[in-house]
Amino acid sequence: MDTGDVFDPNCPTRVVLDRIGDKWSVLVLLSLIGGPMRFTRLRARMGGVTPKVLTQTLRAMELDGLVTREVFAEVPPRVEYALTDLGRSLHEPVSVVTRWAEQNVAEILRYREKAS
Repeated sequence: MDTGDVFDPNCPTRVVLDRIGDKWSVLVLLSLIGGPMRFTRLRARMGGVTPKVLTQTLRAMELDGLVTREVFAEVPPRVEYALTDLGRSLHEPVSVVTRWAEQNVAEILRYREKAS
């Protein structure tokens, strides 16, 4: 199967949508677009993510082929994370959605205030 059907409840496309729709995955992607980063720098860049959640997100993205993890044989060991070609291919669509969110957040918040 080369393409999926997102409306089929058994289609793995839904797993992919879960990954790219996760806020931490999006922030990892946007953070790494400029090049490889170490864990602590990545965590500081993203703000608000716990080490456990960031580790889980990076592992999941690595399993999905979106991120690579490179360990350097140094003392202390150095680990860098980088986007794969597949991960970089998500930059444009994620950037479009991110810009939309930034441009429309005030209006969305106004609607939420009306509803409460």
